[in-house]
Amino acid sequence: MSSTTVTPGATLTPGATLTPPGATAPGAPGAHRAARPGPQPPEGAPRKARARELEGYRGIAALSIIAFHVYQYAIQSNTTNPLVNQLGRFEIVDILFVLSAYLLTLPYARAAVNQTSLRTSRQFLLRRAVRILPLYWIGILVVWGVRNPGLPGDWRDLLEHLTFTQVFDRKRIFYTLGPSWSMSLEVMFYLVLVLLAPLAYRACTRIASRRDRVRVLLAGCAVLFAVPVAWNNLAYLAFHVTFENWPVYFGPQARFGAFAVGMALAVMVAARDGKPLFRGLWPMALRLGAVAIVAFAWWIDRPDSWGQIAFHDIASVGWLLLMGSTVLGAGGQFWSRALSWRALTWIGLISYSTYIWHEPVMLLLNRLGVINRSMGLFPWSVFVVLTASVGAGWLSYWVIEYPTGKLRALHDNEGRPRDYYPELTAPAAPVPAAVTPERELVTVR
Repeated sequence: MSSTTVTPGATLTPGATLTPPGATAPGAPGAHRAARPGPQPPEGAPRKARARELEGYRGIAALSIIAFHVYQYAIQSNTTNPLVNQLGRFEIVDILFVLSAYLLTLPYARAAVNQTSLRTSRQFLLRRAVRILPLYWIGILVVWGVRNPGLPGDWRDLLEHLTFTQVFDRKRIFYTLGPSWSMSLEVMFYLVLVLLAPLAYRACTRIASRRDRVRVLLAGCAVLFAVPVAWNNLAYLAFHVTFENWPVYFGPQARFGAFAVGMALAVMVAARDGKPLFRGLWPMALRLGAVAIVAFAWWIDRPDSWGQIAFHDIASVGWLLLMGSTVLGAGGQFWSRALSWRALTWIGLISYSTYIWHEPVMLLLNRLGVINRSMGLFPWSVFVVLTASVGAGWLSYWVIEYPTGKLRALHDNEGRPRDYYPELTAPAAPVPAAVTPERELVTVR
């Protein structure tokens, strides 16, 4: 078996009640109906407009990553042109790490900053497992089965991918589903988040000032960002580890900088409590700064150089500015409307499925002769692979993602198994003892 050709580039006093204006007071007519509200957005979820914009970012990232991998696949037959090679190094998967860390940290950040209730780790992990595991495991099993038609096959490769540990294997990190190494980091971030978030919350309970709580949380994010920066520089400058030692530079200790940036952005949004920080021309200035920083990181990303090691950490700062211009900026601007374009948000909705299947789709199309590695046919290859991958992502979303997402209903908001028939499991009410005539006469006297 050979590896894939794609390389990575609120609070009330106990017992108190509160009836909001317009609500039905307990015990009033219609109170039973008023006590059963419709579906509510998850705690910490962005406003609807913001959610559409973030989905737009996800759609752009998904399309860009597919085009990037097609480009990498094509330039392997033309490695003499330095500009062609440099374009093949423009990797943007870190923006997905920033986006994921922001969305998942936001409820924890709001709870810590405002000292409201903290959601349970069980609830968090169950929701993430339902979101990630079914599609991921199906993808791994299908592709591994195709590539290993004879048993036992490379069982170690299968085991590592199913357990998200392939990122620690220098040989097999890009086997089976090459881009799945990023899912390994994603899952490890979940574990880090459920370990650190309760600790940060407890630390904030000892801090009276809201502003000081924000400062402490941001300092923690800075430390998390500094760890991979220090690791990467020590590995390259002090120990001279080459970039091809994939576990050193693609493990969590090296790539968590983007997650730390997303966590810091969540803290800043929680601190603003829904109020924009940037208005007027400032969001545009942030976006221009983001482009400049990412372009600089890309330009110094040369093979066997310090820039190759520093690219992801520097680019993460640019992604911070870009995302910040949206989630911390005033809404209604052209950029916000562009991100909310329905076609783009639709692609963002199915982006996980598209991401999982795009490499097998590309390799299949190449085997069928629909595309090839010729740079002259690169535009055609990008168009075909994008179209086929989005189609496969749409089908996978409705066949796998959407149905398995319903499994979340099996547990309540605390992560406990949901009781669908409480009337069958509730203890029977005690039957009052019958009053005899003698006892009744005594009572009357």
